[in-house]
Amino acid sequence: MSLATPAPVDFRGVRRAYDTVAQDYAAYFPDTRAEASLDLAMVDAFAEAIPAGEDAGVLDAGCGTGRMSRYLADQGCRVQGVDLSPGMIAMARRDNPDLAFAVGSVTDLPYPDDRFAGVLLWYSIIHTPPAGQSRIFAEAARVLRPGGHLLVGFQSGEGIRDVAPAYRQFGHEIQLERHRYLADQVVAELAAVGLREVCRMVRRARDTERDDHAVVLAEAR
Repeated sequence: MSLATPAPVDFRGVRRAYDTVAQDYAAYFPDTRAEASLDLAMVDAFAEAIPAGEDAGVLDAGCGTGRMSRYLADQGCRVQGVDLSPGMIAMARRDNPDLAFAVGSVTDLPYPDDRFAGVLLWYSIIHTPPAGQSRIFAEAARVLRPGGHLLVGFQSGEGIRDVAPAYRQFGHEIQLERHRYLADQVVAELAAVGLREVCRMVRRARDTERDDHAVVLAEAR
């Protein structure tokens, strides 16, 4: 699917922040223990929607250190990970040498049209302001083949949070903000690029979380 995309978003600050914290991030989030069972149930539903033996595979877009790539691979998916931060990709390759990872932006994916049967955006939209969301979803729709599935996870709500203080315990002075979105906003963005909502999950914050969380599963028409 060929879709026009808006102007580029400047992610230089986000890249610098994640390059700085990459090693500590990999140590603090080594796997999916941070996810609630409801979160993983949605990831499982996404993995099950990918046809067995599918040669197009799954793109983990904004893969970070590769922990969700590992989870999907263990579910039987053939996964390709891509992330903006070379530092995060270095950790992903170190910890998952059997999986494929590349450096690239979710707003300019280095893959041809109709390449994947599934695209995962697991908290990959949260550092992009509202004006840049349409470009992310247009790129996801472009690389999805017809009938493919997209899964989006994000903090639910409105407004911006400064997440830099969370990294000060590791001695990092960075600048990093995250944007919260409502499920209805995300579903509207998906519909605008030809993706149909299959289901959604919205849950309340738990333990030390500060925000509610949402996951949307959609299908390419």
